[in-house]
Amino acid sequence: MTIIVTGGAGFIGGNFIHYYLKKHPGDRVICLDKLTYAGNLSTLKPVMDNPDFRFVRADICDREAVEKLFEEEKPDVVVNFAAESHVDRSIENPEIFLQTNIIGTEVLMDACRKYGITRYHQVSTDEVYGDLPLDRPDLFFTEKTPIHTSSPYSSSKAGADLLVLAYHRTYGLPVTISRCSNNYGPYHFPEKLIPLMIANALNDKPLPVYGEGVNVRDWLYVEDHCRAIDLIIRNGKVGEVYNVGGHNEMKNIDIVRLICKELGKPESLITYVTDRKGHDMRYAIDPTKIHNELGWLPETKFADGIKKTIKWYLENKEWWEEIISGEYQNYYEKMYDKR
Repeated sequence: MTIIVTGGAGFIGGNFIHYYLKKHPGDRVICLDKLTYAGNLSTLKPVMDNPDFRFVRADICDREAVEKLFEEEKPDVVVNFAAESHVDRSIENPEIFLQTNIIGTEVLMDACRKYGITRYHQVSTDEVYGDLPLDRPDLFFTEKTPIHTSSPYSSSKAGADLLVLAYHRTYGLPVTISRCSNNYGPYHFPEKLIPLMIANALNDKPLPVYGEGVNVRDWLYVEDHCRAIDLIIRNGKVGEVYNVGGHNEMKNIDIVRLICKELGKPESLITYVTDRKGHDMRYAIDPTKIHNELGWLPETKFADGIKKTIKWYLENKEWWEEIISGEYQNYYEKMYDKR
């Protein structure tokens, strides 16, 4: 099988490529990535010389480049991780989120229609459902929860989801969608909560927490998410949406305190900053559907996953220190100057 993974130099996409190549030796994996600020080619360094792997630098909005790749590789499956994903950046500049997350999805699906595929899979987010009240722990997002977005980011992802379902209904494109809770684990870009707190704590810098830090997120270890996507593209029902959650609800402030404890750093490093505009209070996913239909359950408890994540950041300081310095953005040129 030949699979195109877009956004594979990013956090979840990169982890998926590592997972997939180990799980399915002999399958061909092509990574298509624009290498924006959040795309880091050094994430893929361990697989660059794998004969079953190919990296292509291109924008999913570039119709000509996308069709050229489809013509060359004739993929069986496309998994679309490529997205602008940082809520704060979407508040500052919504347009780029609409362009990448909606138009880019359309370009990919048009290529899928033209060249034929057995599955197009859209990686989405639980943020399309909006948020849940803190005082109703009995409420969870299901696949039937109405779309109710809070930010330009989540709106752009919801728009893409609706477009994917429309392509299935209108053109018969074989699609699936997964909506995941917050991921954490190796190769997580250091602007997001967990890696930012780890990096800042290791450097004895302030640990900025929005508002009072009471916002609740459902945390999913990234490898569990990769396993879920693999199951969906092979066994999931065409035209269906699957929620993928970790059953690991945590307040932001509790995560920061836990990181301080694991690293032996004082909680005095914690600083409270002005809350994000339209900040969602609580996310919580009910993954009953994917469990019942595909047998998936998260295997990693948060207490274990956060220790593995911290250990990875301690053992791979060069990776995230290059990002903080900005040096990682020259990696592509350095890599290909030698070839």
